[in-house]
Amino acid sequence: MKRSLGVCYYPEQWPEEMWAVDAARMVDAGLTWVRIGEFAWTRMEPVPGELRLRWLDRAIEVLGEAGLKVVLGTATATPPRWMIEKHPDMLAVDVKGRVRGFGSRRHYCFSHAGYRDEAARITRILAERYGRNPYIAAWQTDNEYGCHDTVLSYSEAAKAGFQEWLGSKYGQIDNLNHAWGNVFWSMEYRTYGEIGLPNLTVTEPNPAHVLDFRRYSSDQVVAFNRAQVEILRGLTEAPIAHNFMGRVLEFDHFAVGADLDISTWDSYPLGFLEDRIDVDAAWLRRFMRQGDPDFQAFHHDLYRATGRKGSQSRWWVMEQQPGPVNWAPYNPAPLDGMARLWAWEAFAHGAEAVLYFRWRQAPFAQEQMHSGLLRTDDAPAPALAEAMDVARELADAPDVGVPTPSVALVFDYEACWAWDIQPQGADFSYFRLVFEMYRGLRRYGLSVEIVPPDCADLSAFKLVVAPGVLHWRDEMREALAAYQGLAVLGPRAGSKTADFAIPEALPPDLAALGIKVARVESLRPDTPIDLEGGGAFGLWFEHCEGTAEVLERTSGGAPAVMQSGRLRYLAGWPDAQAMMRLMAAAARDAGLEVIELPDDVRIRDTDQHRFVFNYGAEEVPAGVVPGLAAPLAPAGLARLMLPG
Repeated sequence: MKRSLGVCYYPEQWPEEMWAVDAARMVDAGLTWVRIGEFAWTRMEPVPGELRLRWLDRAIEVLGEAGLKVVLGTATATPPRWMIEKHPDMLAVDVKGRVRGFGSRRHYCFSHAGYRDEAARITRILAERYGRNPYIAAWQTDNEYGCHDTVLSYSEAAKAGFQEWLGSKYGQIDNLNHAWGNVFWSMEYRTYGEIGLPNLTVTEPNPAHVLDFRRYSSDQVVAFNRAQVEILRGLTEAPIAHNFMGRVLEFDHFAVGADLDISTWDSYPLGFLEDRIDVDAAWLRRFMRQGDPDFQAFHHDLYRATGRKGSQSRWWVMEQQPGPVNWAPYNPAPLDGMARLWAWEAFAHGAEAVLYFRWRQAPFAQEQMHSGLLRTDDAPAPALAEAMDVARELADAPDVGVPTPSVALVFDYEACWAWDIQPQGADFSYFRLVFEMYRGLRRYGLSVEIVPPDCADLSAFKLVVAPGVLHWRDEMREALAAYQGLAVLGPRAGSKTADFAIPEALPPDLAALGIKVARVESLRPDTPIDLEGGGAFGLWFEHCEGTAEVLERTSGGAPAVMQSGRLRYLAGWPDAQAMMRLMAAAARDAGLEVIELPDDVRIRDTDQHRFVFNYGAEEVPAGVVPGLAAPLAPAGLARLMLPG
């Protein structure tokens, strides 16, 4: 499949006489795609029912006639001010009961029926007008679901919707009382109308109540998106996408992705390094101009998974950082070459397209400090030349290849919610646990595919890693039972039922493992438990009993790593040293090639090539990866032919 580049553009923000010049410059730069419209509702409908779309007609025509393929957004992420007058109760309410008002974006509650209808209405208007337009080559629903903590709303609309959702799920109220364990603390309900939202309680609310509210809230995002997709499906044959975000975990992206043709995400490596990754200050300084070597790759693989339909996977980067952003705690400029490296890394992970955000830096409003490919005075910003380099390289070598991972990593959104609800330790983060295991695998040159917790077929992988999974879905139980490779499970995997109770058989709730977790403890960061083989378990440790073979013990003699058949269990959270050692051992035992890489270097294999990326600010010597014949410059990359 031919890969391509694009850019995000806002014609409503610039004089019309600039459009044709901008379009010609985009084409000259080698760009193929241009995304428009996702924030333009007030220009489309300045007052209720008064449509003004001729400017959009002209913008699409100018861009399309220049040779660009247009991605059109449905504009529902920024409802106009008049919408609040029409639906004053449509605004979301935060966990402390405060209304989240107008004046920025994403100012709506997913549960509000009136706004859902308005969103469907504007989607239909756009789809009827542009669904068969030859220049519209793809659609984007809304923009960045969940950004700015906007999934969970404690509004009256959410309360009514949640009560209805619970009634549909449980039927008789006694079923809910039993599932939630409401006999505890005299929390039993007589009717669904008595059930409130799980906020503003005296102390912590029932975790089963909170988990169901998280499930409900996720379902509202799915339903909101699905309504737009169904309208578009009937009026266009162009593919439909949505742009997800980094470390936004409040809704199930697999469920939203199931309704899309293309999953996309917005990649901001420097911004995310500063505010979304659990690393120390030295790491932040080391990679402040490059981004974390694994964070982008993790999300490439995650959203590749949400875009999978059968054996096919379609995903893009809809927004790629080109320079300093405006929203992180600190906003340095990228190291020269990183705008090129980030794009190529996405292509190596299977992206069809990478679109830079944005074409021209805005001189006004909230994002005026956010860089573009052009400066506000129309002069090229540094990333434009790098984007043009990528475009030339793609033209010369269009066959990037298909990723061929041999390791599966299970990612479970419900576990994100559950361990946030009941962490049992101030530092326990499901995302951090999974990400550190992903990093450990990548440090040994392994290409990873992320799979959902209901994955029914693991046969394509030699190694499966599943930490922290909330409860075992039937599909995963059957897949593990049939699996012929090595599966590394735990810690905290299978430790709850679907109703957020401790399983009757005790965790990890897999009879084939021959293990029971008798008790658990969360550890202070300064009190790790040393392991015989080196390194330690920190933050979390499980005291296990059973018939499984003990592969390694703690320095005090307690089982730390156990195995029955092809199932291996980790009884704690490995620190960096132990993680590297244990992931390498698992990979070797699974029959995989292991290449120990420096902190700065990562590789990604496709069906024909091995890509090597230098995230460091220093040159990497030849030979650090087998076959690398020449040194890699800072922010450099190489593509090596794989044998056969």
